[in-house]
Amino acid sequence: MKKIAYRLITFLFIFSALSCGYTTKSTLSGNYRTIYISPFENKIDFTTESGRNLYLPLLEVKVKNEVVARFQFDGNLRVVTQDTADMVLKGTLLRYERSPLRYTDNNDVQEYLVRVTISMELIDRRTQTPIWSESNFSGEESYYIIGSQAKTEEAAVNEAVLDLARRIVERTIENW
Repeated sequence: MKKIAYRLITFLFIFSALSCGYTTKSTLSGNYRTIYISPFENKIDFTTESGRNLYLPLLEVKVKNEVVARFQFDGNLRVVTQDTADMVLKGTLLRYERSPLRYTDNNDVQEYLVRVTISMELIDRRTQTPIWSESNFSGEESYYIIGSQAKTEEAAVNEAVLDLARRIVERTIENW
Protein backbone atom coordinates (compact mmCIF):
# COMPACT_ATOMS: atom_id res chain seq x y z
CA MET A 1 0.00 0.00 0.00
CA LYS A 2 2.85 2.38 0.85
CA LYS A 3 4.50 1.58 -2.46
CA ILE A 4 1.37 2.59 -4.43
CA ALA A 5 0.96 5.81 -2.44
CA TYR A 6 4.64 6.65 -2.97
CA ARG A 7 4.34 6.06 -6.73
CA LEU A 8 1.16 8.13 -6.91
CA ILE A 9 2.75 11.04 -5.06
CA THR A 10 5.87 10.81 -7.25
CA PHE A 11 3.73 10.73 -10.41
CA LEU A 12 1.69 13.75 -9.30
CA PHE A 13 4.82 15.68 -8.40
CA ILE A 14 6.48 14.97 -11.76
CA PHE A 15 3.26 15.69 -13.67
CA SER A 16 2.75 19.04 -11.92
CA ALA A 17 6.38 20.05 -12.46
CA LEU A 18 6.26 19.22 -16.17
CA SER A 19 2.91 20.88 -16.78
CA CYS A 20 4.09 24.30 -15.63
CA GLY A 21 3.37 26.93 -18.28
CA TYR A 22 6.61 28.89 -17.88
CA THR A 23 8.80 29.27 -20.92
CA THR A 24 11.68 31.46 -22.01
CA LYS A 25 10.52 31.40 -25.64
CA SER A 26 9.26 34.50 -27.34
CA THR A 27 5.53 35.09 -27.73
CA LEU A 28 6.22 36.90 -31.02
CA SER A 29 5.15 35.37 -34.29
CA GLY A 30 7.63 32.94 -35.83
CA ASN A 31 8.02 35.40 -38.73
CA TYR A 32 10.09 37.66 -36.46
CA ARG A 33 13.61 36.44 -35.87
CA THR A 34 15.72 39.57 -36.25
CA ILE A 35 15.60 43.14 -35.00
CA TYR A 36 17.34 46.40 -35.76
CA ILE A 37 17.65 49.00 -33.01
CA SER A 38 17.72 52.50 -34.49
CA PRO A 39 19.84 55.16 -32.81
CA PHE A 40 17.75 56.77 -30.08
CA GLU A 41 16.89 60.43 -30.50
CA ASN A 42 17.49 62.63 -27.45
CA LYS A 43 14.75 65.22 -26.91
CA ILE A 44 15.39 65.75 -23.18
CA ASP A 45 15.43 69.40 -22.17
CA PHE A 46 18.13 69.16 -19.53
CA THR A 47 17.87 72.82 -18.51
CA THR A 48 14.38 72.49 -17.02
CA GLU A 49 14.95 69.59 -14.61
CA SER A 50 14.26 71.11 -11.17
CA GLY A 51 15.75 74.42 -12.25
CA ARG A 52 19.27 73.06 -12.43
CA ASN A 53 21.40 73.02 -15.52
CA LEU A 54 22.11 69.33 -16.10
CA TYR A 55 23.44 67.43 -19.07
CA LEU A 56 24.09 63.70 -19.27
CA PRO A 57 26.54 63.21 -22.14
CA LEU A 58 25.67 60.52 -24.67
CA LEU A 59 22.69 59.17 -22.73
CA GLU A 60 21.01 58.16 -25.99
CA VAL A 61 24.10 56.11 -26.94
CA LYS A 62 24.11 54.38 -23.53
CA VAL A 63 20.44 53.47 -23.95
CA LYS A 64 20.94 52.04 -27.43
CA ASN A 65 24.04 50.08 -26.41
CA GLU A 66 22.29 48.56 -23.39
CA VAL A 67 19.21 47.64 -25.44
CA VAL A 68 21.41 45.91 -28.04
CA ALA A 69 23.35 44.10 -25.30
CA ARG A 70 20.12 43.00 -23.59
CA PHE A 71 18.66 41.59 -26.84
CA GLN A 72 21.91 39.73 -27.44
CA PHE A 73 21.85 38.36 -23.88
CA ASP A 74 18.20 37.31 -24.22
CA GLY A 75 18.85 35.44 -27.48
CA ASN A 76 15.27 35.28 -28.77
CA LEU A 77 15.93 37.86 -31.49
CA ARG A 78 19.15 38.43 -33.39
CA VAL A 79 20.30 42.07 -33.68
CA VAL A 80 21.11 42.81 -37.33
CA THR A 81 21.44 45.70 -39.79
CA GLN A 82 18.34 47.60 -40.82
CA ASP A 83 18.12 46.22 -44.35
CA THR A 84 18.06 42.59 -43.14
CA ALA A 85 15.85 42.99 -40.05
CA ASP A 86 12.33 41.68 -39.62
CA MET A 87 11.54 44.45 -37.10
CA VAL A 88 12.86 47.92 -36.34
CA LEU A 89 12.81 49.43 -32.85
CA LYS A 90 12.75 53.24 -32.82
CA GLY A 91 12.98 55.28 -29.63
CA THR A 92 13.12 58.85 -28.40
CA LEU A 93 14.39 59.92 -24.99
CA LEU A 94 11.77 62.22 -23.50
CA ARG A 95 12.67 62.93 -19.87
CA TYR A 96 15.30 62.52 -17.24
CA GLU A 97 13.97 63.00 -13.72
CA ARG A 98 15.66 63.02 -10.33
CA SER A 99 13.23 63.11 -7.39
CA PRO A 100 13.91 63.02 -3.65
CA LEU A 101 12.62 59.84 -2.00
CA ARG A 102 13.86 59.98 1.58
CA TYR A 103 15.01 62.72 3.92
CA THR A 104 17.16 62.78 7.04
CA ASP A 105 15.90 64.18 10.32
CA ASN A 106 17.39 67.55 9.29
CA ASN A 107 15.32 67.59 6.06
CA ASP A 108 18.37 66.90 3.91
CA VAL A 109 17.83 64.54 1.00
CA GLN A 110 19.14 61.07 1.79
CA GLU A 111 17.83 59.09 -1.22
CA TYR A 112 16.89 60.00 -4.78
CA LEU A 113 15.02 58.23 -7.57
CA VAL A 114 16.26 58.67 -11.14
CA ARG A 115 13.99 57.86 -14.06
CA VAL A 116 14.72 57.78 -17.79
CA THR A 117 11.54 57.97 -19.88
CA ILE A 118 11.27 57.22 -23.59
CA SER A 119 8.69 56.76 -26.30
CA MET A 120 9.25 53.86 -28.67
CA GLU A 121 7.74 51.97 -31.53
CA LEU A 122 8.36 48.50 -32.90
CA ILE A 123 7.75 48.34 -36.65
CA ASP A 124 7.42 45.43 -39.04
CA ARG A 125 10.09 46.39 -41.57
CA ARG A 126 8.48 44.61 -44.53
CA THR A 127 5.02 46.17 -44.18
CA GLN A 128 6.11 49.36 -42.35
CA THR A 129 3.24 48.84 -39.89
CA PRO A 130 3.62 49.24 -36.14
CA ILE A 131 3.60 46.04 -34.10
CA TRP A 132 3.24 48.11 -30.91
CA SER A 133 4.13 51.52 -29.57
CA GLU A 134 4.67 52.97 -26.09
CA SER A 135 4.53 56.71 -25.46
CA ASN A 136 5.72 56.74 -21.85
CA PHE A 137 8.12 53.90 -21.00
CA SER A 138 10.59 54.21 -18.10
CA GLY A 139 13.57 52.67 -16.38
CA GLU A 140 14.40 53.75 -12.87
CA GLU A 141 16.79 53.32 -9.96
CA SER A 142 17.00 54.77 -6.48
CA TYR A 143 20.26 55.73 -4.80
CA TYR A 144 21.47 56.97 -1.44
CA ILE A 145 23.83 59.93 -1.37
CA ILE A 146 25.04 59.27 2.19
CA GLY A 147 25.75 56.15 4.20
CA SER A 148 27.14 52.72 3.45
CA GLN A 149 24.85 52.21 0.43
CA ALA A 150 25.74 55.55 -1.18
CA LYS A 151 26.49 55.70 -4.88
CA THR A 152 26.82 58.42 -7.47
CA GLU A 153 24.04 59.78 -9.61
CA GLU A 154 25.93 58.53 -12.67
CA ALA A 155 25.94 54.96 -11.29
CA ALA A 156 22.20 55.23 -10.62
CA VAL A 157 21.59 56.50 -14.17
CA ASN A 158 23.51 53.51 -15.53
CA GLU A 159 21.32 51.18 -13.45
CA ALA A 160 18.17 52.99 -14.65
CA VAL A 161 19.32 52.49 -18.26
CA LEU A 162 19.86 48.77 -17.56
CA ASP A 163 16.35 48.59 -16.09
CA LEU A 164 14.97 50.37 -19.16
CA ALA A 165 16.76 47.97 -21.53
CA ARG A 166 15.44 44.96 -19.61
CA ARG A 167 11.89 46.31 -19.80
CA ILE A 168 12.20 47.05 -23.53
CA VAL A 169 13.30 43.48 -24.27
CA GLU A 170 10.52 42.07 -22.08
CA ARG A 171 7.94 44.27 -23.82
CA THR A 172 9.18 43.07 -27.21
CA ILE A 173 9.65 39.37 -26.47
CA GLU A 174 6.74 38.80 -24.12
CA ASN A 175 4.47 41.32 -25.87
CA TRP A 176 2.79 42.65 -22.71
